[in-house]
Amino acid sequence: MRNTALPILAAASLAAALTAPASHAEIAASAEETQPLPAGVAAPSFTARNADGSDFVFDPGALERPAMLIFYRGGWCPYCNRHLAELRHVVPELEQRGMDVYFLSADSPANLASALHGDAEGLDYTLLSDARLGAAEAFGLAFRVSDDYYRQAKEYGLDLEEASGETHHALPIPAAYLIDREGTIRFGHTNTDYTVRLSADELRAGVDSVLEDGSGAGDA
Repeated sequence: MRNTALPILAAASLAAALTAPASHAEIAASAEETQPLPAGVAAPSFTARNADGSDFVFDPGALERPAMLIFYRGGWCPYCNRHLAELRHVVPELEQRGMDVYFLSADSPANLASALHGDAEGLDYTLLSDARLGAAEAFGLAFRVSDDYYRQAKEYGLDLEEASGETHHALPIPAAYLIDREGTIRFGHTNTDYTVRLSADELRAGVDSVLEDGSGAGDA
């Protein structure tokens, strides 16, 4: 298991990191081999999809407000559902502090739309489909599940191909990223153990560490 909290970098390291654009990673062979982007580098752009199937383009160079990105496996994952249920109480706080919050799922838009009519109805945050893993790959979070895992999951009633609408047999490791208005990653948290998630209090502390460092995440 690798649990990585990525706080803001020191000024010199941050300046050096900003001179190099974020690279587009490939799908890793396992969760342990993923290489998540660190704090201090420029966030990558990506295209995800809304529940209706329309494109959602994330352009870090044109943000009007800081953005919080939460990556999760899908609505079929009980750990993800518990995590979303916990974080939904934090979202209004983040929005009051001038942030936009986006939750990116490996579910297809159709399955995301189904979730919106269930327990997720009325949520204050935006659910996006990253079934094609464009965002997860760009942030270095995507990994391919083993053939054994895929077969065992299917035996238990979970068909990853049906859930995502794709045949890549890949998922993102859980992650949270705070990106400021200049498009820089200011805080990141990842964990290769999908049963362990960033708590609401840890998320608040991460945001506080950015907003209280003297530079903030960009004025809303």
